[in-house]
Amino acid sequence: MELTPLTKRNHYEEITEQLKRRILDGQLQVGDKLPSTKELSERFGVGRSTTREALSALKAMGLIEIRQGGGCTVIRSHPAEGAAPELESLRVNRETLLELIEVRQSLEVSIASLAAEKRTEADLRTLEDIVRRMERSVGDDLEGERTDVAFHQALVGATHNGMMSRLFDSIMTPMEQAIREVRRVQLYANRSVASRLLREHKAIYDAVARGDAGRAALSMKRHLRHVEGTLMKYL
Repeated sequence: MELTPLTKRNHYEEITEQLKRRILDGQLQVGDKLPSTKELSERFGVGRSTTREALSALKAMGLIEIRQGGGCTVIRSHPAEGAAPELESLRVNRETLLELIEVRQSLEVSIASLAAEKRTEADLRTLEDIVRRMERSVGDDLEGERTDVAFHQALVGATHNGMMSRLFDSIMTPMEQAIREVRRVQLYANRSVASRLLREHKAIYDAVARGDAGRAALSMKRHLRHVEGTLMKYL
């Protein structure tokens, strides 16, 4: 697959646009696998985190599927219908960001509640493993961010509701891109804040493990209020 050298604009946007264009033009067709994150990063000359941001954006558009350990596969030849234009632009203004935060609050509280009702033993093992990784990564901003994202993704997976997963991705991808640097410094690199985040995630996990939908929802609400209260001081 031929790729065009990047310019000086935001790299994840340009990578997203290049791959999206190849899908829309038919150069990449439904069922095709994309090169690995490592290979794409080397071809574009960027870090893997930048490439992952671009792939997450394509996933939010409904164009690709990302499987853990199985790479990325094209699943649509055009963006999913009904996607809000501002969610595809990858650039959100403050007003849009505030709206995304409000939607996230409502959605993730529901996700926690539903996960408590529908989670399987396999889901609990996955969540427990992520929480253990969180314990080991307190104060490590990069790993802290990865495990935090992984926890929330695993939680929505525990709902076993495909539409819920799609809604979650469409909200979280542009929001994460807008607040990534602030979030990393103010949450994960601060050891005391990271320790509190760990306790909050443990509370959510414990409620889900007990099948207590009400407690899971309340724990998620408290967690999001803390996170978003901290972030809004700097946005």
